Amino acid sequence: MSGLIYLIPIALALGLLALGAFLWSLKAGQYEDMDGAAERILHDDED
Repeated sequence: MSGLIYLIPIALALGLLALGAFLWSLKAGQYEDMDGAAERILHDDED
């Protein structure tokens, strides 16, 4: 039971860290063009 004293704050901190990383990736525009990279690989670019 005393282990919960340590595990609950660690779990909450990791959850907040993951939420912060997700919100940062949204703000940085990581999810803006989901189809661009998938279609870009299909086109031949011969220079």
